[in-house]
Amino acid sequence: MKASQTRRKFIKSSLLTSTVPFLPPLTAVDAGDESHEQAMPRKTIAQTKSIIGSYGPWAASLQAQPSLSFRNARWKPEQLASWKKEAISKTREFLAAPPQPATPKVQIDRTYEYDGLIIEELTWQLPYGSPTKAVVLKPKGAKGPLPAILALHDHAGKKYFGYRKIVKTGDDQHPLLAEHQLVDYEGRAWANEIAKRGYVVLVNDAFAFGSRRVMYEDTAGLPNGPLSTKDKTDADPEKAENIEVYNQWSSDHEHVMSKSLFCAGTTWPGVFLSEDQVALSILCARKDVDPQRVGCGGLSGGGLRTVYLAGLDTRIKCCVCVGFMTTWDDFTLNKSYTHTWMTYVPVLPRYLDFPEILGIRVPLPTMVQNNNQDELYTLPEMKTADRILQEVFAKAGAKDRYAGRYYDGDHKFDKAMQLDAFDWFDRWLK
Repeated sequence: MKASQTRRKFIKSSLLTSTVPFLPPLTAVDAGDESHEQAMPRKTIAQTKSIIGSYGPWAASLQAQPSLSFRNARWKPEQLASWKKEAISKTREFLAAPPQPATPKVQIDRTYEYDGLIIEELTWQLPYGSPTKAVVLKPKGAKGPLPAILALHDHAGKKYFGYRKIVKTGDDQHPLLAEHQLVDYEGRAWANEIAKRGYVVLVNDAFAFGSRRVMYEDTAGLPNGPLSTKDKTDADPEKAENIEVYNQWSSDHEHVMSKSLFCAGTTWPGVFLSEDQVALSILCARKDVDPQRVGCGGLSGGGLRTVYLAGLDTRIKCCVCVGFMTTWDDFTLNKSYTHTWMTYVPVLPRYLDFPEILGIRVPLPTMVQNNNQDELYTLPEMKTADRILQEVFAKAGAKDRYAGRYYDGDHKFDKAMQLDAFDWFDRWLK
């Protein structure tokens, strides 16, 4: 299947109909003060049509200009630390991440060699849900402590798989994984490739993916998955047909999970952040890892997780966000329907534009990679996000620590992009 066909299939599977929590009226405090208005004049929306019809310009105007933007003239360059403290506090408030669990005991299930690497298969148990499965990869014979990468897997409408989407641990790779890596990664298991360059790489299943996915048999009050009625002899979960059925069911279930998380007082990005921070703690605690030289990155859903984790956790000394950067306006007016429910944090857009969440990490090294023909975003808004991050880093006196790159092609993290990303990690972590 061609990449564009796969992407269109994913976009189609993302067309989920639901409601969004009611937002209270904008207050004078939210709108910003006079200096804010002078530095960042209220935007005007030129387009008259949008994915929500004639309501688009009105909806986009509700956030006016984010009141906690570091680009605001009321924040002086020398106030960087104060701004970061306030921006982190406000972002955490609306992320509403569940309480951070203690770092769990890690069980090593298997250790072996493959592809010139030592591979450890790990399991740990959080206070809720199924045990988390993960892998660690590092060069055979490497002497520690080494720099490390928390590699964040993608979404791609494929929740049956988690970490397996970006690693290769044997020659008997599942055909669906081989196809996925061919389409999105030019046939490369990128976690393996960066490990070979001298890194300890940890890849964990994210919330609702792989070992952490929602199981048919655990749901109630909804029609159970089609497999629950199939003959037991045809119920092999690794059968390609059954995986595709599960991926469609879990896509249809995504709005249910998101609404339930809102009702529980949290958000999907908040849960991602909490669980990825647990994985980061596990990685940093390893004896073969230098905790002062740890980075993270990933494509698409992995790029989304990079925005929140790297934006809010200073243990991430270097990051690469791939194929997930635009503005809240782009989501509001053009592209919210192409994206997972895992993206959104209600109310936060009043305070920070989407790229500014990642910008909270300034002056720590940050790269963003964009594809010019990516159907998930509009190119003008990708470039607007790039300019926002350039301005944030320049104002903080860290212009050389931000890099925004553009590549021809659809949504992907191909070999050329991987090499640029790996060189960026080498520059700042080695």
